[in-house]
Amino acid sequence: MTEKFMSMRNLKFLLYEVFDVASLTRHPYYEEYDRKMMDMVLQAAEELAQGLLWPHFQEMDRNPPELVDGVVKVHPSVRKVLKEMGEGGWISMTVPEELDGQQLPQIISDSCRFIFCAANYSGAAYSGLCDGAARLIENFGSKALYDVFVLHMRSGRWQGTMALTEPEAGSSLSDITTTAEPTEDDYYQIQGQKIFISGGDHDGVENVVHLMLAKITGAPFGVKGISLFVVPKKRIDEKGELVSNDVVTSGVFHKLGYRGCPTAQLSMGDGNDCRGYLVGDPHNGLRYMFQMMNEARIGVGIGAAAMASAAYYASLEYAILRKQGRKIEEKNPANPPVPIIEHADVKRMLLFQRSVVEGALSLLLQCSLYVDLEKVGGHEEKEKYSLLLDLLTPVAKSYPSEAGLLSISQGLQCFGGSGYCDDYSLEQYYRDARIHPIHEGTTAIHGLDLLGRKIPLKNGKAFGLYLEEVEATISAAKGMPVLEPYALQLLGFLEKLKRVTFHLAGIQKEQGIEHALADATLYLELFGIIAIAWQWLIQAIALATALNGEPLEAQKDFYQGKFHTFRYFFGYELPKAEGFINRLMHTDGLTVLMKKEWFSD
Repeated sequence: MTEKFMSMRNLKFLLYEVFDVASLTRHPYYEEYDRKMMDMVLQAAEELAQGLLWPHFQEMDRNPPELVDGVVKVHPSVRKVLKEMGEGGWISMTVPEELDGQQLPQIISDSCRFIFCAANYSGAAYSGLCDGAARLIENFGSKALYDVFVLHMRSGRWQGTMALTEPEAGSSLSDITTTAEPTEDDYYQIQGQKIFISGGDHDGVENVVHLMLAKITGAPFGVKGISLFVVPKKRIDEKGELVSNDVVTSGVFHKLGYRGCPTAQLSMGDGNDCRGYLVGDPHNGLRYMFQMMNEARIGVGIGAAAMASAAYYASLEYAILRKQGRKIEEKNPANPPVPIIEHADVKRMLLFQRSVVEGALSLLLQCSLYVDLEKVGGHEEKEKYSLLLDLLTPVAKSYPSEAGLLSISQGLQCFGGSGYCDDYSLEQYYRDARIHPIHEGTTAIHGLDLLGRKIPLKNGKAFGLYLEEVEATISAAKGMPVLEPYALQLLGFLEKLKRVTFHLAGIQKEQGIEHALADATLYLELFGIIAIAWQWLIQAIALATALNGEPLEAQKDFYQGKFHTFRYFFGYELPKAEGFINRLMHTDGLTVLMKKEWFSD
């Protein structure tokens, strides 16, 4: 198994040459950081990933969590991982200094997350869940909740989770049935069930703290009646000791992949003694939870890109070492076989992998930068970057998830029959990656979110701001002769995206929302391809600038290789958008009009 799972050189290219992360230090909030300190953080993250996460990547898959006598047993490394993540400040990277955090830029924090996920996605999930759950309490909970729960979660001693899904309510959260009965004290009595809870219970921590959605007795119907509660597995009694909070793990799911992190089914209040502590105001739970959900969606995108990265480097190593066949023009069978990387079709598969990984990572870091700029900007900038982030979140989650899975599939193809066997890591990457188009909202949900909610947001303001961002990149690229043809190509597709968007808006007025949103998933795919092309054009500007500056000989291969990958995406992947455009411009309601009876054989 190759020891390389990501490219630090590419990561630094994106951070410093494309997104100019060092410029963030001009803002007082980030002034304590310079490039040297950022490099130290990245190096420390890579060392932690190499030493603590990577060695257990396959072990955690082959020895998945088990529910034994009411206790979820996980791989022994989990406790050490959480301890190191907590003590090293990795669970509090972006937390302000006044709350004992590192106050790192989000873009550096997400770069570290990418490194961790590339090394071991399951192993990295535990600390990510702790971070997200703790921040939810920090932002919306009381000081009392903060004092009791947050420091334990950020130390890695207590696990944090998000508990949304129920047996009869998956993506349709308005249908949840978990109840919260008010008491005369400072807690509610919780009763219900939750399923598919990542990190929902395990013996790698002292306690598990669930950020749980429930409906207070008498609450309004639908999403307006949902509240958010802190529901710990164990609560602190009058003596300051941890005691049972009537939260029982009723099962652990055995999964296709992502096996190193337990996915639990929970039962609350069977003994009528489960206490939940209200976060914020009643009936505002979904609004609060969207913070963690959106962070988690970007996190899924990062994980998907990271896993695709690890698969790419495994494929690349194999293609260099594996000798099979001869060049097509070689007629002499006595000549030795060549490494398969010499074959054009293998190069095509590797180029596809690389273009997906590096394009997706660029989009994800673009979103991270928007988070940072929103944090330090004035009122108008805050609104701008908030809207851009809202618009791009479904794309940043879905493109790496869907395309990342396809890229790993191409990597497996490079291995041939060996890729299908567990002697190599590709089969695990393929299994692990299949969760990404599903969790934190399926691809279909994100298609509906993008087309049905985010595009019309504030009368199309978010979409307008996005178009301005892409057009600014196109304008800059048109000023460089080597990039002008690609800029014009992207401009053409951007104009077509506008036409498709306006066409679907017209369909909604003429035929109703069901017809307009019937192909929302296709629209999301189209949007994603164009968004990644935009990111590759941004990178190409930096690449062309570097190559024009005559870089050192040792750097030429890197820049030229990336530029060739950019050309591949515009030559092979961007044209695929034409098919989506044709379909979306000829809306005939085919899927809406299909009757369930017609599926009968």
